[in-house]
Amino acid sequence: MWDMNVPWWEFVLRGVVVYVFLLVFLRLTGKRQTGQYAPFDLVLLLILSNAVQNSMNAGDNSLVGGLVSAATLIGCHVVLAQLTFRFAWMERLIDGSPQVLVQQGQVNTDLMRKELLSTDDLEAALRASGCLHLHEVERATIETNGQITVVLRRRGG
Repeated sequence: MWDMNVPWWEFVLRGVVVYVFLLVFLRLTGKRQTGQYAPFDLVLLLILSNAVQNSMNAGDNSLVGGLVSAATLIGCHVVLAQLTFRFAWMERLIDGSPQVLVQQGQVNTDLMRKELLSTDDLEAALRASGCLHLHEVERATIETNGQITVVLRRRGG
């Protein structure tokens, strides 16, 4: 358990190489904030972590093998991003479509249940948009990235 198969510095070197490799290639695929990842972005990140695991810990797969796997996955991600950009039907297939959560102050409880949103989640999103009461909401939409956007009713005056 305590004996390493390779010197400690090799673990450090492998970790740095893999980290820099992934950082460079992930930056080339786009500039999304972590909270704005679409589902296929998150799947890519999970698969990448598995692909580079053995190359980082000197397992049965070589460093080059892990990097080739990661490059392949990133290439697939770039192609998928291009396809979803060019073809709206594919974007809807991969990312889904925005859905109306609140319309004219009325909450779509079925959608909340389907999306596993609690009342607290909805209220937090409304407060973040400067809204304290549901009757103030013209429309609240759950976007494909999970964010809730709110449009307030026009105030008479």
